[in-house]
Amino acid sequence: MKIKILIDNISGCANSGNTCESCTAKASQKQLKGEWGLSVYTEFNGKRILLDTGASAQFAKNAAILGIDISQIDVGILSHAHYDHANGMQEFFKHNNHAKFYLRDSAAENCYHTHKFLKFFTYQEYIGIRKGTLKHYADRIVFAKGDCDIFPGITLVGHKAPHLDEIGKRAHMSVKENGKYRPDSFDHEQSLVFDTPKGLFIMNSCSHGGADNIVKEIEATFPGKQIYAILGGFHLFRTPDDRVKAFAECLRELNVQKIYTGHCTGQRAYEILHNVLGDKVEQMHTGMEIEV
Repeated sequence: MKIKILIDNISGCANSGNTCESCTAKASQKQLKGEWGLSVYTEFNGKRILLDTGASAQFAKNAAILGIDISQIDVGILSHAHYDHANGMQEFFKHNNHAKFYLRDSAAENCYHTHKFLKFFTYQEYIGIRKGTLKHYADRIVFAKGDCDIFPGITLVGHKAPHLDEIGKRAHMSVKENGKYRPDSFDHEQSLVFDTPKGLFIMNSCSHGGADNIVKEIEATFPGKQIYAILGGFHLFRTPDDRVKAFAECLRELNVQKIYTGHCTGQRAYEILHNVLGDKVEQMHTGMEIEV
């Protein structure tokens, strides 16, 4: 299993494996640009999988620098229906004329961030999939239901934990249905799970439903299977330190062996995770390569 981070908040260089601060002048000529978003390329059992497309076409430019041919990707996955993971979809379809793109069956162009002023005023900021995308590319999009095996050893798993709308309410995230807004329950979010010789490798780009909840969901979905790793953003960049530490302790109890995190985790939260979990935790960056 080979993994390459095509987009993360932290930029990198193609021929160094390090962030640009430590690159040589020659390496910096092949700088990979970062952005607020995530896109992950994986090769597994002869299949090429793309998880998310970042917030723009930049993921494809970085892929070209890394020698990855977008046209040869076998399948695309959207982890959840937010712009910073979906706005490069048009670029993907531009370069790839055959691969299906899997979304959760409840995904729609209806995600918002609720902003509050004082106690009485609110407005909704659209943070969803670019309007018109799902209709324009309807022939390429597959809406996954339940546990969905896309290839042998590769499964999409939706949330199974209850009351995730409480997390959406705390995060001021909502979805619009029938003209009304409700707290987001993240039923449009899904995990991409690989069954590797070392154990299950979970990818979930923002883990809005809680990375600890996600690990428990995957354990319940695959009884008796060891969870080897989880990769993704953990949406902790605004979370108080004590809650981040408690979350880290939960991951320790769940006995996850490797944790690759970036994007919406945030530097402060990453440092807390690393203090608690040590070298089990690694900071993701654009251009990072992982082999399992």
